[in-house]
Amino acid sequence: MGARDQLTGAMAELLWERGDAATSPRDVMARTGVGQGSMYHHFSGKHELAVEALSAVTGDLTGVTSLLEGEGSPLERMKRYLSMPRPGTQGCRVGRMTQYPEVVSDAELIAIVADAFDVLLGRWERAIAAAIAAGELPANTVPADLARTLAAVIQDGYVLARAKGEQEPMDAAIRGALSLLDAASASAYAASAVQGADR
Repeated sequence: MGARDQLTGAMAELLWERGDAATSPRDVMARTGVGQGSMYHHFSGKHELAVEALSAVTGDLTGVTSLLEGEGSPLERMKRYLSMPRPGTQGCRVGRMTQYPEVVSDAELIAIVADAFDVLLGRWERAIAAAIAAGELPANTVPADLARTLAAVIQDGYVLARAKGEQEPMDAAIRGALSLLDAASASAYAASAVQGADR
Protein backbone atom coordinates (compact mmCIF):
# COMPACT_ATOMS: atom_id res chain seq x y z
CA MET A 1 0.00 0.00 0.00
CA GLY A 2 1.40 3.39 -1.01
CA ALA A 3 1.73 6.39 1.27
CA ARG A 4 -1.37 8.07 -0.16
CA ASP A 5 -3.53 5.01 0.52
CA GLN A 6 -2.04 4.63 4.00
CA LEU A 7 -2.86 8.23 4.82
CA THR A 8 -6.37 7.95 3.44
CA GLY A 9 -7.03 4.73 5.35
CA ALA A 10 -5.70 6.14 8.62
CA MET A 11 -7.74 9.31 8.24
CA ALA A 12 -10.87 7.24 7.59
CA GLU A 13 -10.26 5.25 10.78
CA LEU A 14 -9.61 8.36 12.84
CA LEU A 15 -12.70 10.12 11.49
CA TRP A 16 -14.74 7.11 12.56
CA GLU A 17 -13.10 6.88 15.97
CA ARG A 18 -13.01 10.52 17.02
CA GLY A 19 -14.30 12.85 14.29
CA ASP A 20 -12.62 15.54 12.25
CA ALA A 21 -12.08 18.17 14.94
CA ALA A 22 -10.24 15.73 17.22
CA THR A 23 -8.00 14.46 14.43
CA SER A 24 -4.83 16.29 13.45
CA PRO A 25 -2.41 15.67 10.58
CA ARG A 26 0.09 14.65 13.27
CA ASP A 27 -2.32 11.90 14.42
CA VAL A 28 -2.60 10.59 10.87
CA MET A 29 1.17 10.60 10.38
CA ALA A 30 1.69 8.87 13.74
CA ARG A 31 -0.73 6.10 12.81
CA THR A 32 0.85 5.49 9.42
CA GLY A 33 4.50 6.27 10.03
CA VAL A 34 4.37 8.45 6.92
CA GLY A 35 6.48 11.59 7.20
CA GLN A 36 5.28 15.18 6.93
CA GLY A 37 6.96 15.71 3.58
CA SER A 38 5.18 12.74 2.07
CA MET A 39 1.85 13.78 3.59
CA TYR A 40 2.00 17.26 2.08
CA HIS A 41 3.25 15.86 -1.20
CA HIS A 42 -0.05 13.98 -1.55
CA PHE A 43 -2.45 16.38 0.18
CA SER A 44 -2.58 20.14 0.49
CA GLY A 45 -3.80 19.79 4.07
CA LYS A 46 -6.12 18.06 6.49
CA HIS A 47 -9.33 19.07 4.70
CA GLU A 48 -8.31 17.56 1.37
CA LEU A 49 -7.27 14.37 3.18
CA ALA A 50 -10.61 14.26 5.04
CA VAL A 51 -12.52 14.68 1.76
CA GLU A 52 -10.66 11.78 0.14
CA ALA A 53 -10.96 9.57 3.21
CA LEU A 54 -14.69 10.19 3.60
CA SER A 55 -15.22 9.63 -0.12
CA ALA A 56 -13.50 6.25 0.21
CA VAL A 57 -15.67 5.31 3.19
CA THR A 58 -18.91 6.28 1.45
CA GLY A 59 -17.74 4.39 -1.63
CA ASP A 60 -17.54 1.27 0.51
CA LEU A 61 -21.09 1.85 1.78
CA THR A 62 -22.53 2.33 -1.68
CA GLY A 63 -20.66 -0.77 -2.84
CA VAL A 64 -22.31 -2.88 -0.12
CA THR A 65 -25.76 -1.52 -0.91
CA SER A 66 -25.45 -3.04 -4.39
CA LEU A 67 -26.81 -6.18 -2.66
CA LEU A 68 -30.19 -4.51 -3.06
CA GLU A 69 -29.77 -4.78 -6.83
CA GLY A 70 -28.22 -8.27 -7.00
CA GLU A 71 -29.68 -11.67 -7.69
CA GLY A 72 -32.94 -13.08 -6.34
CA SER A 73 -36.40 -11.64 -5.96
CA PRO A 74 -36.67 -8.03 -4.73
CA LEU A 75 -37.83 -9.19 -1.29
CA GLU A 76 -34.97 -11.70 -1.05
CA ARG A 77 -32.47 -8.96 -1.93
CA MET A 78 -33.86 -6.62 0.73
CA LYS A 79 -33.78 -9.35 3.37
CA ARG A 80 -30.24 -10.35 2.37
CA TYR A 81 -29.05 -6.76 2.70
CA LEU A 82 -30.73 -6.36 6.09
CA SER A 83 -29.22 -9.65 7.31
CA MET A 84 -25.60 -8.87 6.45
CA PRO A 85 -23.29 -8.66 9.51
CA ARG A 86 -23.29 -5.26 11.21
CA PRO A 87 -21.05 -4.74 14.26
CA GLY A 88 -23.50 -2.49 16.10
CA THR A 89 -21.21 -1.16 18.80
CA GLN A 90 -18.80 0.21 16.19
CA GLY A 91 -21.48 2.37 14.62
CA CYS A 92 -22.04 3.17 10.97
CA ARG A 93 -18.92 4.64 9.41
CA VAL A 94 -21.03 7.07 7.38
CA GLY A 95 -23.95 7.74 9.73
CA ARG A 96 -21.62 8.65 12.59
CA MET A 97 -20.24 11.54 10.55
CA THR A 98 -23.55 13.38 11.08
CA GLN A 99 -22.81 13.45 14.83
CA TYR A 100 -19.77 15.66 14.35
CA PRO A 101 -20.60 19.40 14.09
CA GLU A 102 -17.44 20.08 12.10
CA VAL A 103 -18.61 17.63 9.41
CA VAL A 104 -22.19 18.91 9.35
CA SER A 105 -21.00 22.52 9.03
CA ASP A 106 -18.57 21.70 6.21
CA ALA A 107 -20.51 21.85 2.95
CA GLU A 108 -18.13 19.55 1.09
CA LEU A 109 -17.95 16.87 3.78
CA ILE A 110 -21.67 16.77 4.55
CA ALA A 111 -22.44 16.62 0.81
CA ILE A 112 -20.37 13.42 0.58
CA VAL A 113 -22.38 11.90 3.43
CA ALA A 114 -25.72 13.06 2.00
CA ASP A 115 -24.86 11.73 -1.46
CA ALA A 116 -24.03 8.30 0.00
CA PHE A 117 -27.40 8.15 1.73
CA ASP A 118 -29.11 9.28 -1.48
CA VAL A 119 -27.54 6.32 -3.30
CA LEU A 120 -28.63 3.97 -0.51
CA LEU A 121 -32.18 5.31 -0.45
CA GLY A 122 -32.43 5.17 -4.22
CA ARG A 123 -31.47 1.50 -4.20
CA TRP A 124 -33.95 0.77 -1.42
CA GLU A 125 -36.70 2.57 -3.34
CA ARG A 126 -36.02 0.64 -6.55
CA ALA A 127 -35.98 -2.68 -4.71
CA ILE A 128 -39.23 -1.83 -2.92
CA ALA A 129 -40.91 -0.70 -6.15
CA ALA A 130 -39.81 -3.96 -7.79
CA ALA A 131 -41.22 -5.93 -4.84
CA ILE A 132 -44.55 -4.13 -5.22
CA ALA A 133 -44.60 -4.88 -8.95
CA ALA A 134 -43.84 -8.55 -8.20
CA GLY A 135 -46.68 -8.74 -5.69
CA GLU A 136 -44.26 -9.27 -2.79
CA LEU A 137 -45.33 -6.07 -1.01
CA PRO A 138 -48.76 -4.39 -0.85
CA ALA A 139 -49.69 -2.14 -3.74
CA ASN A 140 -50.30 0.81 -1.40
CA THR A 141 -46.70 0.76 -0.11
CA VAL A 142 -44.90 4.07 -0.71
CA PRO A 143 -41.32 3.14 -1.73
CA ALA A 144 -39.76 6.41 -0.53
CA ASP A 145 -41.40 6.11 2.90
CA LEU A 146 -40.50 2.45 3.44
CA ALA A 147 -36.94 3.08 2.21
CA ARG A 148 -36.44 5.76 4.84
CA THR A 149 -38.03 3.60 7.53
CA LEU A 150 -35.66 0.71 6.83
CA ALA A 151 -32.62 2.99 6.63
CA ALA A 152 -33.65 4.59 9.94
CA VAL A 153 -34.02 1.17 11.59
CA ILE A 154 -30.43 0.32 10.69
CA GLN A 155 -29.05 3.68 11.82
CA ASP A 156 -30.99 3.58 15.10
CA GLY A 157 -29.81 0.00 15.62
CA TYR A 158 -26.26 1.33 15.63
CA VAL A 159 -27.19 4.09 18.09
CA LEU A 160 -28.92 1.69 20.49
CA ALA A 161 -26.07 -0.84 20.30
CA ARG A 162 -23.51 1.85 21.07
CA ALA A 163 -25.62 3.21 23.92
CA LYS A 164 -25.88 -0.25 25.52
CA GLY A 165 -22.37 -1.34 24.58
CA GLU A 166 -23.63 -4.60 23.12
CA GLN A 167 -24.69 -6.12 19.80
CA GLU A 168 -28.20 -7.27 20.76
CA PRO A 169 -30.03 -3.95 20.14
CA MET A 170 -28.75 -3.96 16.55
CA ASP A 171 -29.75 -7.60 16.05
CA ALA A 172 -33.20 -6.88 17.53
CA ALA A 173 -33.69 -3.90 15.21
CA ILE A 174 -32.83 -6.05 12.20
CA ARG A 175 -35.16 -8.84 13.34
CA GLY A 176 -37.91 -6.24 13.65
CA ALA A 177 -37.27 -4.92 10.14
CA LEU A 178 -37.33 -8.45 8.72
CA SER A 179 -40.60 -9.14 10.57
CA LEU A 180 -42.05 -5.94 9.13
CA LEU A 181 -41.19 -7.07 5.59
CA ASP A 182 -42.54 -10.57 6.23
CA ALA A 183 -45.83 -9.19 7.57
CA ALA A 184 -46.17 -6.80 4.62
CA SER A 185 -45.38 -9.62 2.21
CA ALA A 186 -47.95 -11.93 3.82
CA SER A 187 -50.52 -9.16 3.50
CA ALA A 188 -49.71 -8.72 -0.18
CA TYR A 189 -50.04 -12.44 -0.89
CA ALA A 190 -53.32 -12.63 1.04
CA ALA A 191 -54.74 -9.70 -0.93
CA SER A 192 -53.64 -11.33 -4.17
CA ALA A 193 -55.31 -14.61 -3.18
CA VAL A 194 -58.57 -12.80 -2.39
CA GLN A 195 -58.47 -11.00 -5.74
CA GLY A 196 -57.83 -14.30 -7.49
CA ALA A 197 -60.79 -15.95 -5.74
CA ASP A 198 -63.06 -13.07 -6.75
CA ARG A 199 -62.32 -13.53 -10.42
